[in-house]
Amino acid sequence: MSNSIADMRQEYTRQSLDISDVSPDPIQQFNQWFEEAKNAQLPEPNAMHLATASVDGRPSGRIVLLKGIENRQFLFYTNYQSQKGQQIAENPQAALTFFWGELERQVRIEGSIAKVDESTSTEYFHSRPRGSQIGAWVSPQSQAIENREVLSNRETQFTKQYAEQEVPKPQHWGGYAVTPHLVEFWQGRPSRLHDRILYQLERDRWKIHRLAP
Repeated sequence: MSNSIADMRQEYTRQSLDISDVSPDPIQQFNQWFEEAKNAQLPEPNAMHLATASVDGRPSGRIVLLKGIENRQFLFYTNYQSQKGQQIAENPQAALTFFWGELERQVRIEGSIAKVDESTSTEYFHSRPRGSQIGAWVSPQSQAIENREVLSNRETQFTKQYAEQEVPKPQHWGGYAVTPHLVEFWQGRPSRLHDRILYQLERDRWKIHRLAP
């Protein structure tokens, strides 16, 4: 098994990337690549790996969905009482990674993270399907539960509770915004000599560098 895993490899040949090819603004460059990922009809191109760490530096990661880019920030929504919510409260730094394998591309983002304002969270919450709204009340995210029936019973409870009214947004649920200070665009190339273009924020200006693969 270990040998077969070690032998797994793919040669990347689709495109190249140079400093002369990219926008001077990493948000514009991200938007361009994101639109290309959408137009390529990739499954969930807004899926991103979110890495957080506790105050003592213990990291954890998971996949969440990008839900907007506003005011040059990357937005997603979740349960504030989850493991990631607790880590963000302790250590408000995060890293995001997008991987669009069909395009042989990756984007890494590092930055500070903070809750969005309550009105933004409420507006987004009410745009969600009703089942997802109920789900935000049902799940004590990241807590141990005895079995699946715990969720089924809570779903029945909250569905009945809000049957005749709009589902209110829970106080424990809302959005986060990542403000980037580093953005890297990666384009796969042959022989593992990939193209890496790094934007780094220095004194409120973005500096662009090519990195060795």
